[in-house]
Amino acid sequence: MTSDEPASQDRAPQSEAPQSQAPQAPSAYRPAPDSPFRAERTARDEAPQFVLPLVARIERAAPPARTDALQTAARAVLTILSDARSQGEGEWARAMRDWQDARIRKVVRRARGAEWRRAEALPGITVTGKSAEVRVYPPVPLDGWPKDLARLQVSGTDLDDPEPPLDPDGTAPVLWLSPDVEMSAGKAMAQAGHGAQLAWWDLTDAERAAWRDAGFPLAVRTAEPGRWRELVASGLPVVRDAGYTEIAPGSCTVVADHPALRAR
Repeated sequence: MTSDEPASQDRAPQSEAPQSQAPQAPSAYRPAPDSPFRAERTARDEAPQFVLPLVARIERAAPPARTDALQTAARAVLTILSDARSQGEGEWARAMRDWQDARIRKVVRRARGAEWRRAEALPGITVTGKSAEVRVYPPVPLDGWPKDLARLQVSGTDLDDPEPPLDPDGTAPVLWLSPDVEMSAGKAMAQAGHGAQLAWWDLTDAERAAWRDAGFPLAVRTAEPGRWRELVASGLPVVRDAGYTEIAPGSCTVVADHPALRAR
């Protein structure tokens, strides 16, 4: 599986192998005044860079459904953002601040069997979906991965949905994926996490608490082409990838459609 961080509109990666793609509609998204996100280059680009590790459990005989894995990864990001250990003087707070003061890189790796058991023994949080398990860890320096995570594979596994996912009901947040950009499961999991984080940053404290208390309900779906163009220009949070892996720099990958933000 592969990962990345978002670009201009969510901190970003620069492509290893840029690919051509259809032009993207300009985004009308403007972050909340107190959001850490800024589209322009800032001191965050010069700060020491950290990464948020996520590990997906992918057993050979029973891999999770792709959509469930994406949704579980997004909820895992929200779970660690809202955890008491990430707040104030909590044990993870300094690492979380350092990470969010730079580009919000995320890397998704896969584990099975004994690898998963070793990964579960490290400090972090395991979030479960219907078929997926994703463990998220406090951020680490780019070159400071724990040994048992560093040895895990990033690529080589993709996931499928046994049945097409149902249409979202519209009452819960939806992370809309671009219909124009093909991504591996790991890349899409990281991008869904970026979208969830941008929405989290733009919510008020009361809205965050309500989402957390409800268990972070959300859906991840691929938008129809016409709907996608409307979403990108709607003013909702947009993830733009800087292209470190898989896709062209500047690609719009996710729009975070949270009802509280849609109503503004």
